[in-house]
Amino acid sequence: MTMKYLKLTLISCTLVITSFAKAGIINDTDVTNDVIFGSGNANGFFTVAQDNGIEIGLRGKLRHNLTGSPENTFNSNGDGTYTFDAGVAPTQTSPTAVWSYEWSINSDYLESTGANLSDYIFELSIDKDPTAGVDFFTFNLLDGYFDHAIGTNATGNGDGSVAANLADFDSLIDSNNIAQNSWKPHWVLGAFGFDPTLDATYDISIAAWSRTQPSDLLVRNTIQIIAGNGATAVPEPSTLAIFMLALVGLASRRIKKH
Repeated sequence: MTMKYLKLTLISCTLVITSFAKAGIINDTDVTNDVIFGSGNANGFFTVAQDNGIEIGLRGKLRHNLTGSPENTFNSNGDGTYTFDAGVAPTQTSPTAVWSYEWSINSDYLESTGANLSDYIFELSIDKDPTAGVDFFTFNLLDGYFDHAIGTNATGNGDGSVAANLADFDSLIDSNNIAQNSWKPHWVLGAFGFDPTLDATYDISIAAWSRTQPSDLLVRNTIQIIAGNGATAVPEPSTLAIFMLALVGLASRRIKKH
């Protein structure tokens, strides 16, 4: 997996990283137990990380084919990268790309801890920089984003519950262990000038943090979306760069108990 260098500006702070997650990454696999958002969305081709009883799945998807319709086409390269054409999606207007990214978080995939979604902090970091650099925008996936599909390891395909309001959402994450969604890149990156026509590379990462020990990173998973020919490749990040990413995650996190 070709990684991009980190373009980071750190505010002076004193932080202690108590642990780093050392999850093995499984490419082109299913998430537990199925895809529960929408109907007709197939499982498979996720890049999955599992550790501390938590599972995080990420994948790219062809959201708009030549007729503008979604397909169960994922264009995985088998190494955590997914490649799609650059350009405005057919039948759509700019800045809609042809691709989307899909994610799944499971707080108890082994059904061994009884942990619900609200027991952890889940953060999504998405790369704002289309070049070989990385400039992450990071936010809490469970902080006010109440249109996720919510369920358990027994929820069937497409049968996830979607909250009607924030109070309903808070109740759902207090009693369920799976949240999933499918997002078009401009829904987050549009505010940062996202241009779907560029040859670009975007890193997308989800991390799970302990709520009781906020410096404890439990598991992290990262994929790359390659648009068109992709950005110019650069060497893989050093251990120091990974450490800096963890610092940025800690410094930017707002902890909110649902």
